Amino acid sequence: MKFVYEFAEGNKDLADLLGGKGANLAEMTNLGLPVPAGFTITTQACKQYLASGVRPAGLDDEIGAHLSTLEEAMGRRLGDPHDPLLVSVRSGAAISMPGMMETVLNVGLGDASVAGLAAQAGGDERFAWDSYRRLIQMFGKTVCDVPGEEFEDALDAAKAAKGVRDDVDLDAADLRELVGAFQAVFAKHTGHEFPQDPREQLDLAVEAVFRSWNAKRAVLYRRQERIPEDLGTAVSVVAMVFGNLGADSGTGVAFTRDPGTGEPGIYGDYLANAQGEDVVAGIRNTVPLEDLERLDPDSYAELLRIMATLEGHYRDLCDIEFTIERGKLWMLQTRVGKRTAAAAFTIAAHLVDEEMIDMDEAVRRVTGAQLAQLMFPRFDLSDEPQPVTRAVGASPGAASGEVVFTAEHAVQRAEAGHRVILVRRETNPDDLPGMIAARGILTSRGGKTSHAAVVARGMGKTCVCGADEITVGEREFTVAGHTIAEGDVISVDGTTGRVYLGEVPVRDSEVVQYFEGDLDPANANDPLVSAVHRIMTHADERRRLLVRTNADTAADAARARRFGAQGIGLCRTEHMFLGDRRELVEKLILATTDADRQAALAALQPLQRDDFLALLREMNGLPVTVRLIDPPLHEFLPALEDLAVHVAVARERGERATRQEQMLAAVRRMHEQNPMLGLRGVRLGLVVPGLFAMQVRAIAEAAVALAAEGGTPRPEIMVPLVGAVQELETVRAEAEKILAEVVGDSGVPVLIGTMIEVPRAALTAGQIAEAAEFFSFGTNDLTQMGWGFSRDDVEGAFFWRYLELGIFGISPFESLDRDGVGRMVRIASDEGRAARPDLKLGVCGEHGGDPDSVHFFHEAGLDYVSCSPFRVPVARLEAGRAAVLDAPSVG
Repeated sequence: MKFVYEFAEGNKDLADLLGGKGANLAEMTNLGLPVPAGFTITTQACKQYLASGVRPAGLDDEIGAHLSTLEEAMGRRLGDPHDPLLVSVRSGAAISMPGMMETVLNVGLGDASVAGLAAQAGGDERFAWDSYRRLIQMFGKTVCDVPGEEFEDALDAAKAAKGVRDDVDLDAADLRELVGAFQAVFAKHTGHEFPQDPREQLDLAVEAVFRSWNAKRAVLYRRQERIPEDLGTAVSVVAMVFGNLGADSGTGVAFTRDPGTGEPGIYGDYLANAQGEDVVAGIRNTVPLEDLERLDPDSYAELLRIMATLEGHYRDLCDIEFTIERGKLWMLQTRVGKRTAAAAFTIAAHLVDEEMIDMDEAVRRVTGAQLAQLMFPRFDLSDEPQPVTRAVGASPGAASGEVVFTAEHAVQRAEAGHRVILVRRETNPDDLPGMIAARGILTSRGGKTSHAAVVARGMGKTCVCGADEITVGEREFTVAGHTIAEGDVISVDGTTGRVYLGEVPVRDSEVVQYFEGDLDPANANDPLVSAVHRIMTHADERRRLLVRTNADTAADAARARRFGAQGIGLCRTEHMFLGDRRELVEKLILATTDADRQAALAALQPLQRDDFLALLREMNGLPVTVRLIDPPLHEFLPALEDLAVHVAVARERGERATRQEQMLAAVRRMHEQNPMLGLRGVRLGLVVPGLFAMQVRAIAEAAVALAAEGGTPRPEIMVPLVGAVQELETVRAEAEKILAEVVGDSGVPVLIGTMIEVPRAALTAGQIAEAAEFFSFGTNDLTQMGWGFSRDDVEGAFFWRYLELGIFGISPFESLDRDGVGRMVRIASDEGRAARPDLKLGVCGEHGGDPDSVHFFHEAGLDYVSCSPFRVPVARLEAGRAAVLDAPSVG
């Protein structure tokens, strides 16, 4: 196996082998650009080193051979006392991880070669000693884990002794003494002198870069960016060029377009008489790149030519690092530059206009995650407000309002025209009305997959979870020495997790205004809105997957349709039984006779019919999938402990509490150790006579009513939690009788299908498909049951540890577990369609709006995804991207 490549042997398509830096250095070399000579050690060498702890067999010989070639090309030898070659040793992963891994400069310098370096630089002793102190400092910190602050303390002491502020004001004698101080620091912490053998320096530096792949910050960055753990880093060994040789030298960073906005122009920074790490470390203030035109017009003109060449070659924004050595420009690195979400869309549209790429490529170059960032409002932090705490940014956005502590108060204050923030220890289904009424939600418990987080994201509601520094009382909470009472105003930032006292102003998202129809892209005079419109239009033309919404109210349905939803994939009817209707559900539960039960159902039916009619009207002509009631009935009853206390107190006082006693008996009768695996879904419909029948009748009557109005209803009845085909057959038989009676010859089509959310259902999908016209995968429950843990309980308990250990790259509730849950989806899809070729397949779990999961559902051959209204545009874009990523790139 070959471990080392000359730059001229590689190209930009070999990033997996040579890392991004090495591949792009090779590409620039082959373009004839001024790149210092060097070679790259492959990611394969890194992976073998990390696996064994030693350099792979043969690597040392390959490095020696390429080092000899480099020395011949440069006319110098590494560490030569009279005319030394120095090299940089730089990391470079296949996927850019800026600043996460290590670099060592000036490798090859030692006590014997400092004078030779000074002579090489025309007698500049200051430059030579400055280069030496930089090597000891970087090598000590990076290779030998010497505390970096000790070097900084020694440097500060040298400047203080000299009475100067900047290190450039230290002369050769000062720097010679500083080298001695640095060597003493090195020896104190390592137990040995600084190595003088240049090849030993090189080998140790290479190993340190390999090890930096597993540095904490690198691991954390990969988790955040979902970069695979097994890629490894390449190492580029490059002949040093020096930007710290005086006023005619320097170093800088340039972008071919503004990475913040995407607008064309000259963007970057330059620092004279400096090496590259000085710009990153911020030890001196840089000047705008345009100032280079005045300082060195020839180098500036050449840099502009190279920038144009690179952007034309890569057909994208390029991020460039360069050094000028005594008037000679050298290119040290280029890569496709990171950018903001706004810049990503704007640049893609501009490059289409400039005929560098086509619209397919524009769709490939943006992501749903970037689109989501553009849709959330943001705080205007120009006045620099100080947060009182920071927790988990669970649902992005910015919201200010009066603090309320109950759902009831949230609704009351919102109806009175006030903006409110609902503050709870944690939320539960009963809090839904308050969550809907609130502008934002703050909890002291939970995380990104808690109830508050999941519901808030579904509604596009700002949410901060897990603020454990907050102590929540009945009418106030305390944090950082502040007491915030009900009615006081706070501001929560669901992107950063920060919480502020008082109101922080927000600015609206123009992208949301566009999706809402309030902003015409043709007249918006906004390049971002125009870019989003063009890219979304093309994504819609290219995608195969339809995108529906999860909606329980007409308002949600209307918003989703404005956002481009093509129907409702999940209407959760249990959400329709909250509020004033809860009493009717209680009567149903407490019913002891058929007559009482029928009376409760009869009271609920017209309310349900009106709910369904409103949804069908909003989605006129589009499918509306109604899930029959799913959650355990105990969720509609008071807590067992509260009821028991109430009854006991009443008895102690000699008072009658008949209704509470009846309720207590019912709660005890229905109490379950694990309600999520108990009496719910299809089981509930089979055990409580008439419940599903009432809902089916209400759906049918609503459809007939809309048809009578001249509309085109397309209802679909979904039976939840089916695990055996016999369950579905029983419900279907009853439903078909009702549909025949109500719908009759009206011609209204009503499909009957099921959710696949129990592993047994996925494994017996061929049987179930014989009784189902569609499957909708409930991936939330399928994940819970597939993994064997409860979403509501596990995140705070151990998810953090699983993420830390790398067992999870990301929570399986955020992005679909392709290997496990995804395999069940594929099995059910394949076996279902084998039994019923026209079986319609969709997904209605939270994963329906997750970008990575959407790609999986496209690959698995599903017909549609369904997600919250706010995530509909994200799913539309990702469905389009999935389609174009399957096609060859031609632009």
